[in-house]
Amino acid sequence: MSPHTTLHAPARGVAVVTLAVVAALVMAACTAGDQGTPNATADGGPVAPQTDMLADYGLAGFDARQVIDTLDAVAVADRSGTLMASVRPNELLVSDDQGRETSLAMPDDVFYVSVAPYVEQTHDCYFHSLTTCKGEIRNADVRVVVTDKATGETLIDETRTTFDNGFVGLWLPRNIDATITITYDGRSATTDLSTRTDEDATCVTTMRLT
Repeated sequence: MSPHTTLHAPARGVAVVTLAVVAALVMAACTAGDQGTPNATADGGPVAPQTDMLADYGLAGFDARQVIDTLDAVAVADRSGTLMASVRPNELLVSDDQGRETSLAMPDDVFYVSVAPYVEQTHDCYFHSLTTCKGEIRNADVRVVVTDKATGETLIDETRTTFDNGFVGLWLPRNIDATITITYDGRSATTDLSTRTDEDATCVTTMRLT
Protein backbone atom coordinates (compact mmCIF):
# COMPACT_ATOMS: atom_id res chain seq x y z
CA MET A 1 0.00 0.00 0.00
CA SER A 2 1.34 3.45 -0.91
CA PRO A 3 2.17 5.78 2.00
CA HIS A 4 -0.42 8.18 0.60
CA THR A 5 -3.15 5.60 0.11
CA THR A 6 -6.56 6.83 1.22
CA LEU A 7 -8.12 4.66 3.92
CA HIS A 8 -11.86 4.95 3.57
CA ALA A 9 -14.43 4.07 6.18
CA PRO A 10 -16.58 1.05 5.39
CA ALA A 11 -19.70 1.70 3.37
CA ARG A 12 -22.01 0.06 5.91
CA GLY A 13 -24.11 2.20 8.26
CA VAL A 14 -22.19 3.67 11.17
CA ALA A 15 -23.15 2.45 14.63
CA VAL A 16 -22.85 4.37 17.88
CA VAL A 17 -19.43 4.12 19.50
CA THR A 18 -19.57 2.23 22.77
CA LEU A 19 -18.40 3.99 25.90
CA ALA A 20 -15.73 1.35 26.50
CA VAL A 21 -14.12 1.87 23.11
CA VAL A 22 -14.16 5.64 23.48
CA ALA A 23 -12.56 5.51 26.91
CA ALA A 24 -9.88 3.06 25.89
CA LEU A 25 -8.77 4.80 22.76
CA VAL A 26 -9.08 8.40 23.86
CA MET A 27 -6.78 7.62 26.75
CA ALA A 28 -4.41 5.66 24.51
CA ALA A 29 -4.15 8.36 21.85
CA CYS A 30 -1.44 10.91 22.60
CA THR A 31 -2.14 10.88 26.35
CA ALA A 32 0.59 10.58 28.93
CA GLY A 33 0.40 8.20 31.83
CA ASP A 34 -2.38 5.74 31.03
CA GLN A 35 -0.96 2.25 30.73
CA GLY A 36 -4.10 0.16 30.74
CA THR A 37 -4.68 -2.60 28.22
CA PRO A 38 -8.31 -2.65 27.08
CA ASN A 39 -8.09 -5.86 25.12
CA ALA A 40 -10.47 -8.13 26.99
CA THR A 41 -14.15 -8.88 26.86
CA ALA A 42 -16.50 -8.29 29.82
CA ASP A 43 -15.86 -11.79 31.13
CA GLY A 44 -12.09 -11.31 30.99
CA GLY A 45 -11.47 -13.28 27.78
CA PRO A 46 -9.34 -11.95 24.92
CA VAL A 47 -10.85 -9.90 22.12
CA ALA A 48 -11.41 -12.03 19.05
CA PRO A 49 -9.59 -10.85 15.90
CA GLN A 50 -11.81 -8.75 13.63
CA THR A 51 -10.38 -9.75 10.30
CA ASP A 52 -13.36 -8.30 8.45
CA MET A 53 -12.79 -4.93 10.12
CA LEU A 54 -9.16 -4.85 8.99
CA ALA A 55 -10.25 -5.81 5.49
CA ASP A 56 -12.74 -2.94 5.44
CA TYR A 57 -9.83 -0.54 5.93
CA GLY A 58 -7.53 -2.14 3.36
CA LEU A 59 -5.51 -4.02 5.97
CA ALA A 60 -6.58 -7.61 5.28
CA GLY A 61 -3.97 -10.17 6.30
CA PHE A 62 -1.66 -7.55 7.82
CA ASP A 63 0.28 -8.27 11.00
CA ALA A 64 0.94 -5.58 13.62
CA ARG A 65 4.15 -4.36 12.00
CA GLN A 66 2.53 -4.03 8.59
CA VAL A 67 -0.46 -2.15 10.02
CA ILE A 68 1.84 0.24 11.90
CA ASP A 69 4.12 0.91 8.94
CA THR A 70 1.10 1.54 6.73
CA LEU A 71 -0.98 3.76 9.01
CA ASP A 72 1.85 5.92 10.35
CA ALA A 73 2.84 6.81 6.77
CA VAL A 74 -0.64 7.68 5.45
CA ALA A 75 -1.03 11.38 4.64
CA VAL A 76 -3.05 13.22 7.28
CA ALA A 77 -5.65 14.39 4.73
CA ASP A 78 -6.18 10.79 3.58
CA ARG A 79 -6.73 9.24 7.01
CA SER A 80 -9.94 7.56 7.97
CA GLY A 81 -11.98 9.43 10.53
CA THR A 82 -13.51 6.24 11.91
CA LEU A 83 -10.45 4.07 12.61
CA MET A 84 -8.37 4.17 15.79
CA ALA A 85 -5.06 2.35 16.30
CA SER A 86 -2.95 2.59 19.47
CA VAL A 87 0.60 1.19 19.65
CA ARG A 88 1.44 -0.55 22.92
CA PRO A 89 4.77 -2.26 23.64
CA ASN A 90 3.22 -5.74 23.39
CA GLU A 91 0.17 -5.23 21.15
CA LEU A 92 -1.55 -3.01 18.63
CA LEU A 93 -5.12 -2.07 19.60
CA VAL A 94 -7.42 -1.34 16.67
CA SER A 95 -11.06 -0.26 16.77
CA ASP A 96 -13.59 1.69 14.75
CA ASP A 97 -16.79 3.67 15.28
CA GLN A 98 -18.93 0.57 14.79
CA GLY A 99 -17.70 -0.79 18.11
CA ARG A 100 -15.46 -3.38 16.51
CA GLU A 101 -12.04 -3.90 18.06
CA THR A 102 -9.10 -6.24 17.84
CA SER A 103 -5.63 -6.73 19.23
CA LEU A 104 -2.60 -7.73 17.14
CA ALA A 105 0.53 -9.07 18.84
CA MET A 106 3.69 -7.05 18.40
CA PRO A 107 6.88 -8.76 17.17
CA ASP A 108 8.91 -10.48 19.88
CA ASP A 109 12.27 -9.10 18.75
CA VAL A 110 11.58 -5.44 17.97
CA PHE A 111 9.89 -2.48 19.66
CA TYR A 112 8.16 0.41 17.88
CA VAL A 113 8.54 3.98 19.05
CA SER A 114 7.37 7.03 17.11
CA VAL A 115 9.18 10.31 17.78
CA ALA A 116 7.96 13.84 16.98
CA PRO A 117 10.72 16.45 17.44
CA TYR A 118 9.55 20.04 17.72
CA VAL A 119 10.70 23.65 17.93
CA GLU A 120 7.63 25.53 19.18
CA GLN A 121 4.63 23.25 19.65
CA THR A 122 4.08 19.73 20.99
CA HIS A 123 1.51 17.64 22.89
CA ASP A 124 1.43 15.04 25.65
CA CYS A 125 1.75 11.49 24.41
CA TYR A 126 2.68 8.10 25.85
CA PHE A 127 1.20 5.41 23.60
CA HIS A 128 1.30 6.43 19.96
CA SER A 129 -1.96 6.79 18.06
CA LEU A 130 -1.41 5.97 14.41
CA THR A 131 -4.53 7.83 13.34
CA THR A 132 -4.71 10.96 15.52
CA CYS A 133 -1.25 11.99 16.76
CA LYS A 134 0.26 14.95 14.89
CA GLY A 135 3.61 16.65 15.37
CA GLU A 136 5.00 20.00 14.28
CA ILE A 137 7.73 19.09 11.78
CA ARG A 138 6.04 17.36 8.85
CA ASN A 139 7.60 15.89 5.69
CA ALA A 140 11.07 17.13 6.63
CA ASP A 141 14.48 15.50 6.53
CA VAL A 142 15.96 14.96 9.99
CA ARG A 143 19.14 13.23 11.08
CA VAL A 144 18.48 10.37 13.51
CA VAL A 145 21.19 8.71 15.62
CA VAL A 146 20.26 5.95 18.07
CA THR A 147 22.91 4.38 20.31
CA ASP A 148 22.71 1.39 22.64
CA LYS A 149 23.73 2.80 26.04
CA ALA A 150 25.15 -0.49 27.34
CA THR A 151 27.34 -1.38 24.38
CA GLY A 152 27.88 1.94 22.63
CA GLU A 153 26.72 0.37 19.38
CA THR A 154 25.17 2.75 16.88
CA LEU A 155 21.83 1.24 15.90
CA ILE A 156 20.66 3.99 13.54
CA ASP A 157 22.64 6.80 11.95
CA GLU A 158 20.82 8.15 8.93
CA THR A 159 18.60 10.84 7.52
CA ARG A 160 14.90 10.08 7.82
CA THR A 161 11.94 12.01 6.42
CA THR A 162 9.24 12.67 8.99
CA PHE A 163 5.81 11.36 8.09
CA ASP A 164 3.02 13.75 7.18
CA ASN A 165 1.91 13.48 10.82
CA GLY A 166 5.27 14.89 11.98
CA PHE A 167 6.62 11.64 13.45
CA VAL A 168 9.60 9.42 12.71
CA GLY A 169 8.86 5.73 13.27
CA LEU A 170 11.67 3.57 14.67
CA TRP A 171 11.85 -0.21 15.04
CA LEU A 172 14.43 -0.89 17.75
CA PRO A 173 15.72 -4.09 19.37
CA ARG A 174 13.85 -5.11 22.50
CA ASN A 175 15.40 -5.16 25.98
CA ILE A 176 17.76 -2.23 25.56
CA ASP A 177 18.27 1.27 26.91
CA ALA A 178 19.17 3.69 24.15
CA THR A 179 19.96 7.33 23.48
CA ILE A 180 18.43 9.13 20.50
CA THR A 181 19.64 12.39 18.97
CA ILE A 182 17.66 14.18 16.27
CA THR A 183 19.11 17.07 14.28
CA TYR A 184 17.08 19.41 12.07
CA ASP A 185 17.80 22.81 10.54
CA GLY A 186 20.86 23.40 12.71
CA ARG A 187 19.04 22.40 15.90
CA SER A 188 19.24 19.15 17.87
CA ALA A 189 17.76 17.29 20.82
CA THR A 190 18.77 14.18 22.75
CA THR A 191 16.77 11.91 25.03
CA ASP A 192 16.78 8.38 26.44
CA LEU A 193 14.60 5.53 25.22
CA SER A 194 13.78 2.16 26.78
CA THR A 195 12.42 -0.94 25.09
CA ARG A 196 12.53 -3.25 28.10
CA THR A 197 9.00 -3.45 29.47
CA ASP A 198 5.32 -3.39 28.54
CA GLU A 199 5.11 -0.01 30.28
CA ASP A 200 7.68 1.80 28.13
CA ALA A 201 6.51 4.67 25.94
CA THR A 202 5.82 4.16 22.24
CA CYS A 203 5.34 7.89 21.64
CA VAL A 204 7.98 10.55 22.30
CA THR A 205 6.99 14.21 21.95
CA THR A 206 9.41 15.82 24.42
CA MET A 207 12.39 16.37 22.10
CA ARG A 208 12.60 20.15 21.74
CA LEU A 209 15.15 21.13 19.11
CA THR A 210 17.49 23.89 20.26
